[in-house]
Amino acid sequence: MNDISNQQNNENHFDAAKLIKNWQQVSEQVAQACNIATRKEDDITLLAVSKTKPAEMIAALARQGQRDFGENYLQEALEKIQALKEQAECKRIVWHYIGSIQRNKTRDIAEHFDWVQTLEREIIARRLNEQRPAELPALNVLVQVNIDNEDSKSGCLPTELSGLISAIKHYERLQLRGLMIIPAKTSTDAFARTKQLFDNIKREHPELQQWDTLSMGMSDDMSAAIANGSTMVRVGTAIFGARA
Repeated sequence: MNDISNQQNNENHFDAAKLIKNWQQVSEQVAQACNIATRKEDDITLLAVSKTKPAEMIAALARQGQRDFGENYLQEALEKIQALKEQAECKRIVWHYIGSIQRNKTRDIAEHFDWVQTLEREIIARRLNEQRPAELPALNVLVQVNIDNEDSKSGCLPTELSGLISAIKHYERLQLRGLMIIPAKTSTDAFARTKQLFDNIKREHPELQQWDTLSMGMSDDMSAAIANGSTMVRVGTAIFGARA
């Protein structure tokens, strides 16, 4: 039996009260960070990163009002989307793909997700655009930037960003929304540098009417990210607990 099956078989054994308490605490931390940064709480989207966690945990949070969920592993995500699509409380879920994108995965991603946060190559953008079903809204996309030029990280380099935006901004089935980063653990100014990049693109490409999203900040650094202009924080461990 594979790991996903084991997770699904054990999905009813999690502590729902603990899960909801964790989620409420994270939501409060977001609110506190917004207050300190003199920003509106409504301007920040909390993305619950649910990779490796069972579908029932997602459903439990959806019942509390959590809307946005992030998944890294395509097959696991597709199983969850299928399992939850008929549950009333889950119909409003917004699914974000936050994993690496291989060419053979683009069709499923284009067909089943609302957002893609890890776009880094024009060829992938072209395939997502071509494979996005006509009956669905345009796919929201963020360009992942390798802000600290780490060999171990995906993303385009900051110097490549404007050219990539120019190459993909005309795809009608994609809606360019902003940037996503995973900074180096030792970085002290990655958030500020990314906000500057974001603002530069907004000035260079005024035709991008919905250029409004900065996905940066996770469990350990979301307060600093919000202080530097993040509009979306990606939180997994602080909500769902440690991964197996």
